[in-house]
Amino acid sequence: MRTRTTRIAAAALALGLFAGACSDDGDDAAGTTTTTEASTTTTAMDDASSEDGASEGEDLVDTAVAAGDFSTLVTAVQAAGLEETLRGEGPFTVFAPTDAAFDALPAGTIDALLEDPTGDLAGILTYHVVEGAVMASDVAGLAGQEVTTVNGATFTVNVADDGSVSLTDAAGNEVAVTQTDVEASNGVIHVIDSVLMPG
Repeated sequence: MRTRTTRIAAAALALGLFAGACSDDGDDAAGTTTTTEASTTTTAMDDASSEDGASEGEDLVDTAVAAGDFSTLVTAVQAAGLEETLRGEGPFTVFAPTDAAFDALPAGTIDALLEDPTGDLAGILTYHVVEGAVMASDVAGLAGQEVTTVNGATFTVNVADDGSVSLTDAAGNEVAVTQTDVEASNGVIHVIDSVLMPG
């Protein structure tokens, strides 16, 4: 079950994995839709939007490092060999789990994934990446739709009446989008409060 979950999650969480899968198809990314069920606990997209974009020259990796709350994600991306891809042309959209989101995983999960960085870990990371630069206004327009990740698995987008957005992963978990539109030179990051699992 851990192997299946890792493969499924590969598409969603890690910034780098998504980039690796779509580095040659970045120009077609904006139109990609995937299956993800939105989380019921969400934060309004407009209220959660980042007012401070990344410096013009900062790519997705630099932007995540500068934010200071994604050290586990960055370490995982580097271990999986996806850093160069995420520094590439893109554009990519990364649904980035915070360090607290990774800390909430069962004990030993991160260590186990790091033992097979190009396998299950990469699969989970790519499950967090979508081709193209999908801004908050675009995500809000995907209510009830499935979005396909770089990993090939889908999650569902849910939009509440108050405009808050959540994602439902393939395992049925609801994950809240807590901050949006953290812009980088080669894409955008949306912050989520849990790690997406593909099944």
